[in-house]
Amino acid sequence: MNISVELTFSPLQDDFEEHIINFIKKLRTSGLTVLENPLSTQVFGEYNEVMDILKNDIKEAFELMDKGLLFMKIVKSDRSEYEPFF
Repeated sequence: MNISVELTFSPLQDDFEEHIINFIKKLRTSGLTVLENPLSTQVFGEYNEVMDILKNDIKEAFELMDKGLLFMKIVKSDRSEYEPFF
C-alpha cells in the first residue's frame, strides 16, 4: 500500500533553521520520493518503508533539539504525481 505524508517540522527554539535543514537532508538520502515547499515537506512511498524511515528520522531529530513539534498528515495513496486541474 502506497502512502503520501505531509510533514511540517517546527523546532521551538532559536536555532530552528539548522534542525529543519538537517531533517530534510536526512529525508533526501532515504531513497523515498521527497518534495519540498516553503510550508511543508511531502514524502511518498510504500507504507512500511515510509513509516520505518520516518520513525527513525523523527526520533533522531527530536533527540537533537530541546523542544519542537511535528504535524503529519497521511493519505492512503501516492499523490506525488498530482497536478491541479484548475
